[in-house]
Amino acid sequence: MTASLKKLNALELAGRLKRSPSEHKGDAGKVILVGGAPGMAGALLLAGNACLHLGAGWTILEMFDPKSAHACQDHPELMIRLADSDAHSLITKNQPDVIAIGPGLGMSSLAKSWLADILSSSQIPIIIDADALNLIATSADLLHLLQIRNQQFPGQSVITPHPGEAALLLKSTAAHVQEHRIAALQQLVDLTQSIVVLKGQHTLITSPGNPIFQCEEGNPGMATGGMGDVLTGSIAALAAQGMRHQLSLWDATGIAVQLHAVAADSLVNQGIGPIGLTPSETISEMRSLLNKLL
Repeated sequence: MTASLKKLNALELAGRLKRSPSEHKGDAGKVILVGGAPGMAGALLLAGNACLHLGAGWTILEMFDPKSAHACQDHPELMIRLADSDAHSLITKNQPDVIAIGPGLGMSSLAKSWLADILSSSQIPIIIDADALNLIATSADLLHLLQIRNQQFPGQSVITPHPGEAALLLKSTAAHVQEHRIAALQQLVDLTQSIVVLKGQHTLITSPGNPIFQCEEGNPGMATGGMGDVLTGSIAALAAQGMRHQLSLWDATGIAVQLHAVAADSLVNQGIGPIGLTPSETISEMRSLLNKLL
């Protein structure tokens, strides 16, 4: 590991999530996840399932696909609603503890409107992934909203790009990002002033004022569609609980990144993967490992 990098050891913070006997779902936090455009509903469902299984008190999916905006038979605990055009009113009415946007979001005008409203919201912690990042990369107005938000409420947003999304934000190429990962990470922080998770082999995480941490766990079995959606839902769940358990968004992000990778390694050690390792299997293993840490 390069000398300028610190090893990510965030799991030692997970014990703070241990619940007292008197806790109720309000103490575990309310999360709204936004995305799931037609043909991409599975991405939002994966993020929602991760959020549910990692302990959020309420998990609400604002689904863009009308055909998928109904109760999920496998996980009826998920509150799935058809997203309408008035995101601002919905956020004000529901008062979520955390919002995540991006899984299966698409690039529609409705997606852009939701993202603008979320970026214009108050200090609610937000996780920005996938097409939400692509929208910011192609809109100076959205990027400006993110920058202004982070000036007003530092430490309250996290972006989770893979190399392709990072390249779009930086007007570069995925190959260049991969070749210069530390430099790209710092450029993303300078550009967005967010907590940044640069996914890939040995995922990197940093933010303004923090050193760069490297996750040493993980394996090639994680290179499959949906793994990033699981990470997004996991960060959201841990951040929502962290609101009342002395965990910041930075802490929750670090725990989620490492727990995600450790769970994938644990499954491979059990003979599940790396080829054919699925995001859904990883969710269950993350839950099991998290409870062992409490």
